[in-house]
Amino acid sequence: MSFPQHRPRRLRSTPALRRMVAEYRVHPSELILPAFIREGLTEPSPILSMPGVVQHTTESLKRAAAEAVQRGVGGIMLFGIPEYRDATGSAGIDPDGVLNRAIADVRAEVGDALVVMSDVCLDEFTDHGHCGVLAGDGSVDNDATLALYAQMAVEQANAGAHVLGPSGMMDGQVAVIRQALDEAGHQDTVVLAYAAKYASAFYGPFREAVDSQLTGDRRTYQMDAANRREALLEVELDIEEGADMVMVKPAMSYLDILADVAAMSPVPVAAYQISGEYAMIEAAAANGWIDRRRAIEESVLGIKRAGAQMILTYWASELALWLDESHS
Repeated sequence: MSFPQHRPRRLRSTPALRRMVAEYRVHPSELILPAFIREGLTEPSPILSMPGVVQHTTESLKRAAAEAVQRGVGGIMLFGIPEYRDATGSAGIDPDGVLNRAIADVRAEVGDALVVMSDVCLDEFTDHGHCGVLAGDGSVDNDATLALYAQMAVEQANAGAHVLGPSGMMDGQVAVIRQALDEAGHQDTVVLAYAAKYASAFYGPFREAVDSQLTGDRRTYQMDAANRREALLEVELDIEEGADMVMVKPAMSYLDILADVAAMSPVPVAAYQISGEYAMIEAAAANGWIDRRRAIEESVLGIKRAGAQMILTYWASELALWLDESHS
C-alpha cells in the first residue's frame, strides 16, 4: 500500500507530535565540554578562530566547570598549555604542571558532580609540537613515547582525573597506560581511547587554541582519511588493550566511521566535534548565512544519530541550557 493510504507527513504536523515520535534526542549528560587552560594568564584569552572559546585562567576554568555542573553537562575534557616547552614534553608529566594543577583545581571545585577528563598527549608540551618524542631521524619514536604516556597518565590520575583520554595514536598506548594505572593503584580510573583519530585539516583552530609548535603534519601516526576498515582494527585493538570507552575524531566528516564503530563496539562510544567544525558554523552564522542555534542543534543531533553516546563539543554548556529550556 502507498499513497493515499500512507501519508508520512501526518507525523510531522505539529511540534508536539514531532517531539513525541522523534527517534533520537540529545541529553545534557551526554555532552562533554573541552576546555583549555594556559599557564601564566591573568585574564581569559579569546581564541580568535573559535569565537566564544577562550584559554582559561584557573579561576575562569573553575567557573566554567561549575556552570557545566549547573547545566547538567556530563563531563569536561581538560587541555593544558604550558609557559615552557622542551623536546620531551616534561611539563606534561610534572605533578605541578599546568594540566595536573588544573585537574586538581577542577576536581576540588566540582567533586564527582562532573566527570573530570584529561588529555594524555605530549603535543601541547613539546617544543616541536608532535604527540611524542622524536628519534634521531626526526620521526616520532612510538615506544619511547609510551613510557612518557605511562608517567603522564599516572600523574593525571594522582591529580584526580576520573577519565584519561590518550589521544596520541601511538601503537600500544592503551595497554601501557592501563598497566601503569593499575600498578599505581588507580584501577578505577577510566580510559577513553581516541581509537579512530584521523589526520584532518579541520584541526586548524585547535592548533591556535593550544599554541601548537608543530611544523609539518601527523600523518605517520594519525589515521588516513581514506581508510574505513582500519578504524575497526584500531578500535578492536584498544578494547583488547583495556579501553573502557572509545572515540572517533573528528565527527562531521567521519559519521560513517562513527556508525561502523557504534555497530560493533561493546563499550561506550564517543565522538569529538572538533575545532574546525565549530569554527565553520560560527563563521557562517556570523555572516548571516545560517541560523546559528539550529545549525548547532542539528550538527550535534547528527553525531548522536550516527551512534555517539557521548559528544565532545565546545557548545556543550550552551547547548545544555537550550535543551533544558526546551524540556521545561
